[in-house]
Amino acid sequence: MGTQALISAKWLSNMVKRNLVGPNLRILDTSWYLPGMKRDGKKEFAQTHIPGASHFDIDDCSDRTSRFDHTLPSEEQFSDYVGNLGISNNSHVVVYDASDFGAFSCTRVWWMFRLYGHPVVSILNGGFRNWVKEGHPVTDHYTKPEPVKFNAKMNRDWVKSFEDMTENIATQQFQVVDVRPYARFLGKEPEPREGVESGHIPGSKCMPFYDFLDEDGMMLSPEALKRFFQKAQVDLTKPLSGTCGSGVTACHMVLAAHICGAPGATVYDGSWYEWFTKAPKEHIATGISSKL
Repeated sequence: MGTQALISAKWLSNMVKRNLVGPNLRILDTSWYLPGMKRDGKKEFAQTHIPGASHFDIDDCSDRTSRFDHTLPSEEQFSDYVGNLGISNNSHVVVYDASDFGAFSCTRVWWMFRLYGHPVVSILNGGFRNWVKEGHPVTDHYTKPEPVKFNAKMNRDWVKSFEDMTENIATQQFQVVDVRPYARFLGKEPEPREGVESGHIPGSKCMPFYDFLDEDGMMLSPEALKRFFQKAQVDLTKPLSGTCGSGVTACHMVLAAHICGAPGATVYDGSWYEWFTKAPKEHIATGISSKL
């Protein structure tokens, strides 16, 4: 289906004004923050959000038995969670977050919908930050949508495991793009999680997630994105996998590749948090990656 990956605040505001938010168009505030950001997505949603939106929590919609943060849920869990938000297989889903970046956690939820077989999903370009700046309506009112049935079918080829990543160090079957800031990638700045040191998977390339966005929090143009991939020496014609701290902002790279006409980039769900916990010391690289 040809659903646009990015939609404008103007388009969404028009849908809100025409009372078209409902079973066929669902809006999700996916705001989630790292502890160090000292923000609470759920609390902020209760205070202000786009009219008709519901809150999607990546920690609630996850495999709670995993020791790692917001590990992907089962098909059943995802189906139940989004069905309870009034989302059916016929709904166009629009996701956004209220981060200062313009996009932070929303790309993860965009990717999750696609991963579970629902390509009719778009990101509000510029996020809540831009929505407010442009003067579109906000509310503190929330009406829980009527639950509906949603059938999830997961595309497991889009997810990489610790074993896949380990094997790839030797086989180089796919390129690994790490979207954490350069200082964490190089092992010069601490990770936000206690007990986790910084560094990177050997052979990976660094493309910080915020560099996919412009200063207004909008996604870069396809041309600018292609230049960014080129500069990072990442070949869009070859397989790609994204990694970050815990599998959230890695999805910025997946979105960017998708916009550049290279859909199907994968995500290492456990990301650096899992890698640092499980990998042998020789698989923790720092400084500039030697060779691919």
